[in-house]
Amino acid sequence: MDRMEGVRTVDRKVPWDLEPTRELLKDQTRPVLFTDLNGGMAAGNLWSERGRVESALGLPRGGLTKALLEAMARPRLVKEVEEDAWTARGSFDLGALPIPKFYPEDGGRYITAGVAIAKLDGKVNVSFHRLMLLGRDRFAIRLVPRHLFTMHRLAQERGEELPIAFAVGLCPSVLLAGAVSTDYEVNELEIASALREIGGLGPLRVRRMGALQVPVDADYVFEGRLTQETVNEGPFVDISGTYDSVRRQPVFQVDRLYQRRDAILQLVLPGGLEHYNLMGLPREPVILRTVRQVVPRVQAVRLTEGGCCWLHGVISITKNKEGDAMNAAMAAFTGHPSMKQVIVVDEDVDIYDDRQVEWAVATRFQASRGLLVVNNAAGSSLDPSAEGTTSKVAIDATRPLGDAKGFERARLP
Repeated sequence: MDRMEGVRTVDRKVPWDLEPTRELLKDQTRPVLFTDLNGGMAAGNLWSERGRVESALGLPRGGLTKALLEAMARPRLVKEVEEDAWTARGSFDLGALPIPKFYPEDGGRYITAGVAIAKLDGKVNVSFHRLMLLGRDRFAIRLVPRHLFTMHRLAQERGEELPIAFAVGLCPSVLLAGAVSTDYEVNELEIASALREIGGLGPLRVRRMGALQVPVDADYVFEGRLTQETVNEGPFVDISGTYDSVRRQPVFQVDRLYQRRDAILQLVLPGGLEHYNLMGLPREPVILRTVRQVVPRVQAVRLTEGGCCWLHGVISITKNKEGDAMNAAMAAFTGHPSMKQVIVVDEDVDIYDDRQVEWAVATRFQASRGLLVVNNAAGSSLDPSAEGTTSKVAIDATRPLGDAKGFERARLP
């Protein structure tokens, strides 16, 4: 955090129950450092702005989506080092850490910036999961039916527990890589390493911890096992800002705790801007890749904050023919099936400026010929308005090809 601008420091004693949320909500665009949250240091709103993520990774403005796409296409090896980064604690009480309860109806205190690292049958998985504190050495982990869920299920079928490490306080390259959707065979640490190298930061440095490789820059590492025991997990606020339901979920038994001397526990505010970015930004390269298959000249792709960086998107293209905008929209829905609204604009519209996007809709869109509604489609379980299926809306806010007179914004020479 030393190199971050605009950090707001809360240097009073802050209790873990709800008060951290109040502080983070005051201005989500500014990083917040808590010097005494339940006796320890914590920080939130670190990656709540796209520009801050790009700057930290050495990327230009608007360069993250294409860099992520390249990193996913060409992962690069990590660099294993012997650096003794942490102090190991065999005796510990997780309840003494600066782990907050964010909202009144939460099922408990939660770690929200934890990235799981697991390995089974030679396959490595790195993924984001929330952890609900159960006691001095146990968490409940929320698993969705993806890669870590599959590994845990395979271990269960063998009557085994799955060795795992959770790292907190990581470079945004690892946070983003942990949220990408990729093939089961891909090691997401190598995507993080590629993303760093694209930005000129060098490969991701890791330290071996048993069979696992853990990024050495982590502030905390929780090493343990996913057991066969299940407990009720939740409620918890999800990306839409509404409460997720209670489910039976596995227990993560922590055997050892590692932490840096001046460790800072990262807090990701549920349903906040940082949550939007860390969950939504890794979806943009998938959308870009899919849209490029039908429209060659795709300028940029963005999931918008107003749509929780999950449900609404904007795409900028250069049309070759009429109909390209609708083809782009339909491809976007294929690339990110959770999205229920997409606006397609021309290359002269800055999709990172909401006013310009709305201007394009106001001046270049007519519902009678530029609106497509797809009913009874599969959507996102995070959309509280969906009832089994959803309706998707595509808006063509591009000017017609040929004579564009009347559609151009006045500019000075």
